Order: sequence, then C-alpha cells, then structure tokens
Amino acid sequence: MAFRLFVPILAGATLRERLFACIGAVIGITLTGVISGLAVGNGPYVAMLVAPMGASAVLLFAVPSSPLAQPWSIIGGNTISALVGVTVAHFVHDPVIASGLAVALAIAAMSFTRSLHPPGGAAALTGVLGGPAVAAAGFLFPFVPVALNSIILVTLGYLFHKLSRRNYPHVHVPAAAGHGTADRPAAERVGFRPEDVDAALSALDESFDIDRDDLERLLRQVELQAMVRSHRTLLCQDIMSRDVISVPETALADEARRQLLDHNIRTLPVVDADGRLAGAVGLRELTGATDTVKGVMSKAGTASADTPAMSLLPVLTDGRSHAVVIVDAARRILGLITQTDLLAAAARAQAADKSPLKAVA
Repeated sequence: MAFRLFVPILAGATLRERLFACIGAVIGITLTGVISGLAVGNGPYVAMLVAPMGASAVLLFAVPSSPLAQPWSIIGGNTISALVGVTVAHFVHDPVIASGLAVALAIAAMSFTRSLHPPGGAAALTGVLGGPAVAAAGFLFPFVPVALNSIILVTLGYLFHKLSRRNYPHVHVPAAAGHGTADRPAAERVGFRPEDVDAALSALDESFDIDRDDLERLLRQVELQAMVRSHRTLLCQDIMSRDVISVPETALADEARRQLLDHNIRTLPVVDADGRLAGAVGLRELTGATDTVKGVMSKAGTASADTPAMSLLPVLTDGRSHAVVIVDAARRILGLITQTDLLAAAARAQAADKSPLKAVA
C-alpha cells in the first residue's frame, strides 16, 4: 500500500505508448532546437530553445488526446503566457511579486482564450526570471523563440503522430445515426444521457484532464464492457445464421441486387475465387452500380465463432452495419449475425435474468 504513491495513475498508459512518447520527445525537442537555432541564428540575445518546451513535449507525445496538449493550447498557451510574463516584468520590478503575478495572470489569460497549457506557467516565469537574454529580447521574446519553438514542436508532433497512425490533433468524432436525421445513434438512446454527464461533473465540482465528449465515450464503453461481461457465455456460434447467402466477387451488380431482394436481406457477403470472405455489399453500395460487385463492395465486419455475442453491439449499432460475418481463421464463412439476431438474443437473456425459476434457484 505504501508504494501506491509511486504507481503511475495515467489511465490507458502502456509500455508501448510510453516508448513512443520517448521517441517522439527525442525527435521533437532535438529538431525544434536545431530548426529554431537556424532560424534565429543562435544570436547572443535570444535563446534557441526555452525550457517550457520540455514540459510541452511531455503532453504532446505522452498524452496527445489531452485537451491541454492540443495545438492551440501549446502555441497559444505558451505565447500568451510568455507575453504576460514579459509585460508583468516590465511594470513590476520586484521579482518575487512579479513571479506570482505573472503566473496568476497567465492562468487567467489562458482560461479566457481557451488555451490552458500547464507549461505556460513556466513560460510566464521565464518571462520574469529569464535573465539578461530574455530582458534584452523584451517583447520579442514571446514570439521568438517561444511562439517559434511552439509552432515547430506542434508541427513535428503532428507529423510524428500521423506517421505512427495516432489521432492528433485529437478530435472527437460523434457516432452517426446513419439515416441523415437528428436522432442520436441507437447505442446512445439507452442508459445515461449527455445531460447526466454534465450533472455529474457539476456535482463533483472538479476539473478533469479529459475532453467532456471523450468522457462520455469512455462511460459508454464501460457500460458496454459490463454488458459483455454479464453475457459472456452467449457466443456468436450460439445465435448465428448458418445457411448464409453469398455471391462471388465476379457476380454482376444486378445479380447481387436480386439476391438481396429475393431473400429480404440487407447485407450480402462477397467471396473470392477460393471461397474466402472478400467484402460485403448492400443496396447502398449497389446503387447505380452496373459492373461486378468487386468494384463496389465494402469491408465486412467480422468475428470468430467463439467471440462473445454482445461484443458485436458497437458494430451493429453504429448506424452503418446491419450484419457481422462469422469466419474461421482462413476467412471462410461460418455464419452471419444480424441486428435482429442480436436483439432477439439480448431479449432472451434479459427474460432469463428475470425468470422466476432463476430467482428461486
């Protein structure tokens, strides 16, 4: 218990993520210093790299989804705070009073400009206590090197995360209803509502380093995982259809449309010459198509036979997918689960939970 104070508490942190953060920091800080040095010519009055960039790099590469690590937070927060620090130092000559005032005003300025960034406090202090180089630079300091450093670091961070296939800048993508209407997605019409999240945040009366929409997404995933755990014994092989209608990828679009309409189905798996799943088509993909289905098929949602059935909820409630194809290790079709199949299974499971016989047992 005594060692819990030394255990990292960052949610979702893995060794792989931390290693990526270290690599990103090495590249980001080194290149920021090199590029800034070339830009300012390593002059005697302006530092090529300011210390707050180290703290900014921690946020940018270790927690890129944090609201405090977004481009405007880094660039705006550092620049505005440095400007506040230099301004305070210009009017208040006592370094102790100026330091406290600079940090306080920097927090206020970042809050009002929606650019809150913790290293901004260090940038404000640097503007006050930076020494002769900062004093000589005067009101140029917030822009060169602070803004210059920040812009270069964010650009390098963007390129690094893009190459490593990470989402940066972090943008919350809301789930689509899928019908072009104002209705919320099916998965978000049950359970808690957005106003419940707002009410909970208001009741706790604390600030959290997570975007409000990301918090809602996290809570919905918690709900889903709890449901999957409670119904873990129900597997895909227990509820899947086994007589699956499919078409070869060489089939014409008209043939695929006829199969969909004749069998009154919404998803038609497409198989290659070896009988392996290649994709899927529905009437949406076939609209206006005249050639073979290979040119218009989309990626099919898949799962294995021993996958917990309730884990298909995110796919079958995303507003776009109507079925999941159950395949083996060689991607040969074993069965298919539709939204109706999963709904019926969930209803049976709920009925069994409320059964008087279960209560007696």
